[in-house]
Amino acid sequence: MKERSARLKAVRKLIKAYRIESQETLLGYLQKEGFIVTQATLSRDLKLLKVGKISDGQTGYVYTLPGEDEQQETERTYIHDFLRGYVSIEWSGNMVVIKTYSGHSDSVALALDNLGLDDVLGTIAGDNTVFVCLREGISGEDFMNRMKASIPELEE
Repeated sequence: MKERSARLKAVRKLIKAYRIESQETLLGYLQKEGFIVTQATLSRDLKLLKVGKISDGQTGYVYTLPGEDEQQETERTYIHDFLRGYVSIEWSGNMVVIKTYSGHSDSVALALDNLGLDDVLGTIAGDNTVFVCLREGISGEDFMNRMKASIPELEE
């Protein structure tokens, strides 16, 4: 199966190129592109990409992507939430522990999930801690380097 970022890029390309009315249609196009994906995963991808449906003015509704300005604003919001909530970041192997201010772990984990970092398999949020599981072969140092590239204001 191809990487998530490649799949998300393909979804964007397909929505721009074709008149897509349903997830079933989009799944068909993705399969032709070589992606094997479940409806649930596609649904999460559409949510992550902020895909909406608009009237085509004739017979129904079609998928549409948000404008570039809206995407940048959303990313800035996630970065702001992350910076506002985190206290420290430490790691061991492919596990990263992010200490947060009390009650901020959900927003920090959500920000990580929505920044689309391919290195991250998933996050688990507690009250003041976020556990991040990284993909095999990705170290905590690799993760921090990519985070600093995405969030230059980030301090360890």
